[in-house]
Amino acid sequence: MSTQQTRAKMTNKGLPQIIRDQLRDEILAGSLATGTQLRQDALAERFNTSRLPVREALRQLEAEGLVTYQRNRGAIVAGMDVNQLCEMMDIRIALECHAAKIAVPNMVQRDLAHLQEILDQYNASESVAEWAECNRRFHLALCAPANNTKLRHLIEEFCLNTDRYTHEMMSLATGKEGPQSDHFEILEACRQRDAAQVAALLERHIMETKNNLLATDRIKREQAAMQEDVRDAA
Repeated sequence: MSTQQTRAKMTNKGLPQIIRDQLRDEILAGSLATGTQLRQDALAERFNTSRLPVREALRQLEAEGLVTYQRNRGAIVAGMDVNQLCEMMDIRIALECHAAKIAVPNMVQRDLAHLQEILDQYNASESVAEWAECNRRFHLALCAPANNTKLRHLIEEFCLNTDRYTHEMMSLATGKEGPQSDHFEILEACRQRDAAQVAALLERHIMETKNNLLATDRIKREQAAMQEDVRDAA
């Protein structure tokens, strides 16, 4: 981000939020990998500012779970294991299913058309990053008619955090077609105004993702153990 761009954006947003959003985008895109050290002096120089807004931006990213602090290293891009991911998905089920039950009765044709548009873009996507982004947008759009800003913020935070770590894993575990089939079932239940069915389908959908993550991790560990046995026998 150039100094000129930063100054232009500051008319609508505070500098800590600008820095936070830029770093968040880079973390979610993988440009800043897990374990990358986020030095306050280097970031202050990059954004042409003092350390104070940088420190506040990092504090906000820490609250989102994207940054952690380590002794003698300071702020680093956080990592997450499969068990932590599964815990977050359990939280997603609780939040998203509750939001869906509230949202479905409030949906109008514009909401349904928006959901369909996202799924059309999902179909047209050609990369894991593209269809993962469409998946994220679909889940957020599904919950938006609940008209609860705080609930939406919580859902967005957990969607963002889980999506960041599951892009590559889910491309191997579920592929593109399985989740999309679930999305169309959920959309059809929305059209029928069946909030209970939408919540049930959504729970099944997220649980399937969770189970695929667990299976992928299990198979990966089994293969690693087999390779270790082969090396030991050689």
